[in-house]
Amino acid sequence: MSGLSETQRAGCNKILNSMSKGDLLSLSDTVTNKLIVVENVAEARETILSFTKHAEELLKRKKVNRDLIFKYLAKEGVVMPPNSEKHQLVKRTLELWSSGKAVVDESIPGQTDETRQRPTTGTVSTEVKAEVGFDPLVLGQQFCQWFFQLLNSHNPSLGQPPQDWGPQHFWPDVKLRLVSRADNEQMEDFLGAELVSLRLIALTREEHLILSPNMQPHGLRTLASPHGLVLVAVAGTIHRHKACLGIFEQIFGLIRSPMENNSWKIKSVNLKIRGQDALGGTETVAPALSYNSTELQLLCS
Repeated sequence: MSGLSETQRAGCNKILNSMSKGDLLSLSDTVTNKLIVVENVAEARETILSFTKHAEELLKRKKVNRDLIFKYLAKEGVVMPPNSEKHQLVKRTLELWSSGKAVVDESIPGQTDETRQRPTTGTVSTEVKAEVGFDPLVLGQQFCQWFFQLLNSHNPSLGQPPQDWGPQHFWPDVKLRLVSRADNEQMEDFLGAELVSLRLIALTREEHLILSPNMQPHGLRTLASPHGLVLVAVAGTIHRHKACLGIFEQIFGLIRSPMENNSWKIKSVNLKIRGQDALGGTETVAPALSYNSTELQLLCS
C-alpha cells in the first residue's frame, strides 16, 4: 500500500480535489510514468495516491503549485504570509499533518466507513474483523489494493522500491493455476507457498508486466463461505511499458490464520490471462468479470 498515513492521504486528496481535470490526468501520467491509463478524475486521484511513496514527494510535484497548497492551508485554518514560498508551504503542510490537527473526516469518493478507518500501512491482514458487520467486499477492495501494489512494486520499469513479497503471504499448501491465452492456450499449475510466490513475482520482476485491477463494481466480486473461505474475483488490464497487452481475471481464496493475528492469507489463486490477439478486438478498458456468483460458489464449495 502507499506510504501515506490516513491524515496525509486525506490532506493530499483535498488538494487533488481542487486541481483541474487536465492537471490531474497529467499528474497521474507523471506519477505512473504513463503506465496506467485512467478513465476519469476519480481514478486519477486514486492512482496518484496509490503510487505516491510519501507526502512530500506529491507536494513537491510541479502540478501541485504554490497557490493550491496556500489555499489548502487557509481552509485548514493555517494562516501563512501571502508572500510565502512553495517550500515553506510544503514544510508547514507536513507539520500540520504530523501534528494530527488536520481534518480527516472528509469522505473520499468510493470509500466506506470501514475502508476510511483502516491504517494504510502494513498488510491487509488484521484490519477487517469477522464479527458483526464483516463485509467481504471491503476486504476484497483492501486486499486487491494491497496485493497488486505489492506485486507491481517489483517491476523494475516502475522504479519503485520493491515491497515485502514472499511465501509468508500464502498458506503452505496454496495452489496456483495460471492459464494464458495468446496464440494458443497454456496452463500451468503450482503447489506450495514457495513455488506460487516465485511464479507470481516473475510476472512483474522478470516479465515486466503491470497488473492494473478494475476496482469498479463490475470488475470486482467477493463471496464468503460459511466455513471462513472468502473468494475475491477481480478483472483488470495487463501492461508492459506503455503498451496494453490484454486483460486478466484472477480469483483468490483467502482464509484467516489464527496463528498470525487472524491475518488473511492466500489459499488459492486462479489467474487467467488473455492477450490482445485472443480478445478479437473487444474493449480492454476497465474489463468486467466473466464469472458469475454460481461459478464462484462452486469454487467456494
